[in-house]
Amino acid sequence: MQMGKLLGFLLLFSSLCIGFVSADWNILNQKRKNGVGSSLKNYCESWRINVELNNIRGFEVVPEECVEYIKKYMTSSQYKADSERAIEEVILYLSHCCTMKGDGKDAWIFDVDDTLLSTVPYYKKHGFGGRKLNTTSMEAWMGESKAPALEHSFKLFHEIKDRGLKIFLISSRKETLRSPTVDNLIKAGYHGWTSLVLRGLEDEFMEVQTYKSKARQHLTNQGYRIWGIIGDQWSSFEGPSSVKRTFKLPNSIYYLA
Repeated sequence: MQMGKLLGFLLLFSSLCIGFVSADWNILNQKRKNGVGSSLKNYCESWRINVELNNIRGFEVVPEECVEYIKKYMTSSQYKADSERAIEEVILYLSHCCTMKGDGKDAWIFDVDDTLLSTVPYYKKHGFGGRKLNTTSMEAWMGESKAPALEHSFKLFHEIKDRGLKIFLISSRKETLRSPTVDNLIKAGYHGWTSLVLRGLEDEFMEVQTYKSKARQHLTNQGYRIWGIIGDQWSSFEGPSSVKRTFKLPNSIYYLA
């Protein structure tokens, strides 16, 4: 009799637990294929981190369920703090890295988009990475020269310039955008760079990393000592080069290969 009561109690308890689990199950507490439970927030944070680690590559869009999360991150104080932390590491490196020879050949490379200038205002109106990039629309926006400076990079740019390093800007923007890009940079407060390298017709169908590696090699062939690169895409660093250090800024909205 006691055994029957105990069995009945266990069955009742189990059914209640199943009921609680079923009621609690939703997209914010989903069960992954591998059987590991994970909230949507955890999943999206894991996706973002693996983009930054270059484990997730070549994605065309942010996963639909993570768009709102990426939007919140890229407009948050955490994004700013992560970027500022990267800049602090650059400053620390600069404090001991560079024995400059005073011959004008000490150099630093910056990317442009989401390194010096922010494209977040564009993506606020165009799905925050949840839609495939419309190149025509993006280039039209770039042509308006309204991208704001990224404050953390702005300070670093001028500090590096004041240290006497030559600054080269290597961007995946097309050569046809040279005039609005220069206008935008100047309006945002950037000045004094040595050269702005943009993609000409001969570079247009190259992978970004091949194009940027080629541009770096050209500088090296001219005798420049490249002490560092800072950019938001892994393609800014990959490929053969004699760069001393690379620094990655966070960007989970898009991937350029």
